[in-house]
Amino acid sequence: MSFFEYALIGFFVGILTTAPVGPVNIMAIQHAVHGGFRQGVFVGLGAVLADTIFAAAAIFGVSAVTNFIRGQFDLIEIFGGALLIIFGIKIWNTHPHLTRDGKQREHGFWADATAAFFMAITNPGAVLAFVAIFGSLGDYRPQSGDHFGALVMVAGVTAGATTWWVLVSASVSHFKSRIDDLWLDRANHIAGFLLVLFGALIYLKLALEAAGIELTA
Repeated sequence: MSFFEYALIGFFVGILTTAPVGPVNIMAIQHAVHGGFRQGVFVGLGAVLADTIFAAAAIFGVSAVTNFIRGQFDLIEIFGGALLIIFGIKIWNTHPHLTRDGKQREHGFWADATAAFFMAITNPGAVLAFVAIFGSLGDYRPQSGDHFGALVMVAGVTAGATTWWVLVSASVSHFKSRIDDLWLDRANHIAGFLLVLFGALIYLKLALEAAGIELTA
């Protein structure tokens, strides 16, 4: 696969892992509602740093053990697909709430970003999600020893996550009067559906391969 394809896959992984509405998303939305576009983006960038660390740990970790588990790819994909479906169902059933106290925080943007970083980096489910996704990509991820390809994919994750926060902050600051709990629920339903779909496609791929139908990268 080309470096462009690695970057594109990483980009969509970055969006997919960032989109679920959790504590950081709520924090970014609230800051964008009360403080405008820049505050929402700065909160998001703190989470982007955490996601980049998780993505690098997951993809380099997966690549490092590829030679030892070359015969266990099916098992990894089964486990990864199950995790994605479980995460998707959990996200679908999560009902976040947005508070509107009208108070704008007085501390700076860096404090917001730092708070978001520690909120994201202490979430154990996030690293499991990255491990599940990268472990399930099979031939669609950089092979063992392709460190530049792995870096390109991690950069794609960073770009995807950053793009998500920019779009969210811009949308919220523009349409802040329309953002409510129902909107957040719909966002979680979309993200949860995509994760479940990704997991289901992994099982479809395994079923086709078991039936002797080879899929080409």
